[in-house]
Amino acid sequence: LVPAFSLLGVGVLMILVVNPPLGDFNTWLCTLLSAMNGGSRLALGAVLGLLMATDYGGPINKAAYVTGTVALVSEQYDIMASVMVGGMVPPIGVALACLLFENRFTAEERRTVPQNLLMGASFVTEGALPFALRDPLRVGPACMLGSGLAGFLTVFLRCGCPAPHGGLFLIAVIQNPLGFLLALLAGSLLTAALLGILKKPLQTS
Repeated sequence: LVPAFSLLGVGVLMILVVNPPLGDFNTWLCTLLSAMNGGSRLALGAVLGLLMATDYGGPINKAAYVTGTVALVSEQYDIMASVMVGGMVPPIGVALACLLFENRFTAEERRTVPQNLLMGASFVTEGALPFALRDPLRVGPACMLGSGLAGFLTVFLRCGCPAPHGGLFLIAVIQNPLGFLLALLAGSLLTAALLGILKKPLQTS
């Protein structure tokens, strides 16, 4: 009975307490992002990329993702491309940082490199979440700036993604695939470089 009542209690809490304000926030954010379509597409790409790396699968990330998927209806594939690359940068950037700056990360963190590379390639932003939880003031800004740069470059290079998910497994159908890979690499390297600068070497005994 304990698991059943616990599940019921959490469900009621989510429906009555958590979902209403988060739903309102998501609606407001989606409306704000949609209103930017008439302005600079470069700025919109950068903002969407940055938002994809803000909370690693949370409400802000999902609002940016919904904006990208809605843009598919009107064939604004560049918007979805900026969303896609923005969600791929954090885990790949963290993995590259572990490879390039080994003395900034524990052995346990460095062991996550293969899975983070795979998660990033698959458009699973949550791979960077454990790093962000342990060091939010450094990992968060590094990932956001890297994703923002990648989102900007996808629009600048006229990349387009006609599907809502898939990451690098969609490379055959992405418009200007070389540009998309360049944007992904630039954003990931910026994230890795910022992590190398912001994080201090670990103290060894």
